[in-house]
Amino acid sequence: MPDPTALLLARAQFAANISFHILFPTLTIALAWVLLFFRWRWLRTQDSAWLAAYRLWTKVFALSFALGVVSGITMSFQFGTNWPGFMEKVGNIAGPLLGYEVLTAFFLEASFLGVMLFGHGRVSERVHLLATLLVALGTSFSAFWILSLNSWMQTPTGFRIEGGEFFVESWAAVVFNPSFPYRFTHMLLASGLTGAFLLAGVSAWQQLRGHANPSTAKVLRTGLTLGALLIPLQIFVGDLHGLNTLKHQPAKIAAMEGVWETERGAPMLLFAWPDEAERRNRFEIGVPKLASLILTHEAEGEIKGLNEFPNAHPPVAPVFWGFRLMVGTGLLMLASSWLGVFLLRRAGWRPEGLPRALLHGLAWMSVSGWLATLAGWYVTEIGRQPFLVYGLLRTADLASSTPSSHIGLTLTAYLLMYAGLLYAYFRVMRHLARTPVEKLLGVNA
Repeated sequence: MPDPTALLLARAQFAANISFHILFPTLTIALAWVLLFFRWRWLRTQDSAWLAAYRLWTKVFALSFALGVVSGITMSFQFGTNWPGFMEKVGNIAGPLLGYEVLTAFFLEASFLGVMLFGHGRVSERVHLLATLLVALGTSFSAFWILSLNSWMQTPTGFRIEGGEFFVESWAAVVFNPSFPYRFTHMLLASGLTGAFLLAGVSAWQQLRGHANPSTAKVLRTGLTLGALLIPLQIFVGDLHGLNTLKHQPAKIAAMEGVWETERGAPMLLFAWPDEAERRNRFEIGVPKLASLILTHEAEGEIKGLNEFPNAHPPVAPVFWGFRLMVGTGLLMLASSWLGVFLLRRAGWRPEGLPRALLHGLAWMSVSGWLATLAGWYVTEIGRQPFLVYGLLRTADLASSTPSSHIGLTLTAYLLMYAGLLYAYFRVMRHLARTPVEKLLGVNA
């Protein structure tokens, strides 16, 4: 058993690394398909505004892709340094899935990203369009394999255990485990919303700061329309995902809802302060029976309480609050995107016709997709605790014996480095948003 302080620091280091890393794939998965749309519109209309949009956001994609690759490498090293027991036990499953991600996704993206960035005017328009399509496919393949592995860790199937090691009995059961379809779809929609609100937010910022160009209106319309279409789908898929989680991970649902004792007709808590020491909630404000209705589709449906899992439920407060942050951000996305589309359409699709208050709100909503994704990711990963492979392998049993001082030192270094990289990332993005359209179009306009 590792030192408790070392275990806590190792978990914090993993959380810091994955929080930084997930920002970039979350954006690039959907942004690649948006770039394909921009590219296609340029070919259909020959409107240079679409080409300017493509070139600006291709640069944002390349920047995000680079940071995602670098931080992903750091993630893989952590499996060996902080969690050696994980690969020793489940390497026969995790290793191939991670390898498939590299072979089918990373190489596809890396091979054709150069054509996207530097090939326009050097290859034919069809080849350039094809390169954009292949990069988009690569980002989705990447999400497929990573979400397959993560979902398997949440709902493991298709394996046998011999001598403490996991061996595959059915790759189909491993890859298409019970939670994978919901988790994969949920992540793709989250990526779409992240991209949509970044597009809309940056365009609103351009309009406010006097850096608008002919592509601004088109990008703003694309972002708001995409957000307005995807958020209802995300709510629907989220409901299906919740039903699946209730079936396979009832302790996670109990933590999300702050339910301590098994009950029927459980209320939806709008606010509460979970007290794990006394195993109850303080200051509860809730809607009677609504949690049961949402989770079981029956007003008197039963939800198991946390006390049913005395040594196998997650920390309650971060899961409880993370879920509410995710849902609250989603509702704000719904309201802002629908209001934005309504007012933008009434203004003849001209950003200058929008109220400045709405533009300011959209600019602040630029990071809302990332905020909701991080909150949801914390609910997913913290909600799986105390297990790495749910119900089978406990996190504490797989940690390394690295001294806490070493882990603390590297954690501090990671946090400082990531803070600097995030600052630089947003500075570069602001610089790109201020780039004159003539410079974006260059000699190939």
